[in-house]
Amino acid sequence: MALKIIDHGSKEYRQMVKLRDDILRKPLGLGFDALELEEEKDNMLIGAFEDDEMLGCCMLVEEKSDTVRLRQMAVLNDLQGKGIGRALMNFAENLARDRGYKILSMHARKNSVGFYEKMGYQITSDEFTEITIPHYVMEKQL
Repeated sequence: MALKIIDHGSKEYRQMVKLRDDILRKPLGLGFDALELEEEKDNMLIGAFEDDEMLGCCMLVEEKSDTVRLRQMAVLNDLQGKGIGRALMNFAENLARDRGYKILSMHARKNSVGFYEKMGYQITSDEFTEITIPHYVMEKQL
């Protein structure tokens, strides 16, 4: 498995949008609009690949000079639990650390909290609803 930074607008980016749409949006009856995707051009886009097939992805978005937020973490359904998410998180944390960030935060879906807790993240908020499902803010010092 290869982990790499993806260029916005590239073939890999189009794979990333499709994976996120299939895993994160369509099950909720949602989709992406062009403006939302255009706003991702300054984000750090990360993909996990086997040959040319995207297995998983995530992105990092600067919140403050010392804080970066993880967004849109997705792994193919039939490959969840096989270490791809863990590898993506390690890559994302190292990338954030290398770029000088001290905190990685996220809005974690309630059903994913256990995964992030195993990675060292802590809940820092009350439960809230985002895109129709329960979430928590989670953070980790890098």
